[in-house]
Amino acid sequence: MRKNMKMADLLGIDYRLLTVIYRLGIRLGFGEKTVEETCRESGVNCDTFLLIANVYATEGYVPTTEMMTAASAIDLVRYLHASHSYYLDHQLKELDNLFEELLRPCTAMQKDVIMRFFSEYRKEVENHFAYEEDIVFPYVRSVAGGQSVEGYSMETFEENHNNIDEKLNDLRNIVMKYLPPVCDTVAAIRALSRLCTLEADLEKHTMIENSILIPMVNRLEEKCQ
Repeated sequence: MRKNMKMADLLGIDYRLLTVIYRLGIRLGFGEKTVEETCRESGVNCDTFLLIANVYATEGYVPTTEMMTAASAIDLVRYLHASHSYYLDHQLKELDNLFEELLRPCTAMQKDVIMRFFSEYRKEVENHFAYEEDIVFPYVRSVAGGQSVEGYSMETFEENHNNIDEKLNDLRNIVMKYLPPVCDTVAAIRALSRLCTLEADLEKHTMIENSILIPMVNRLEEKCQ
């Protein structure tokens, strides 16, 4: 992926990048503009966009030191913050609606098994995001601004950072293995498809934090010392 590619061509490589540009505030309708032109007009650091795009489009992508140096930690945090809102306000709400529709014919006990698991998972995600919003992101912004912050480091974040996509696999297995026969198969497929999409996206989200945010801020921390 290169800056001089047309944005439309780049999105054609991987449709998942449509949600990436949405979270970065890049609107559709960019015509024949290049990636660099589109990012500039949207006020987005192009190198940051390419880092994120490569994580989605390239399996096992490992960014170079040069790419991370050119990227913006502030823009990366802005993207991660927008991702949190996207997951909570859109993806999880949509899943909640899909499960409500899917489980409508079930008994109260049958409904409770899946909805309780989903509710507990959502609470775990909210707590995970709240920690990053309240502690990690303000810290990154401070360090990116050249300020030394006592009492916290990205090492602390790295030691406590856990994956939030694993339980979705458990939920998917519950639906596939134990869904009552009275449930509509097409509704089940819709719910499972959305689960798989969210699980894959959250996996990329975790990779961005582990493979880009942490090493990027580690370098910034060294400059602040």
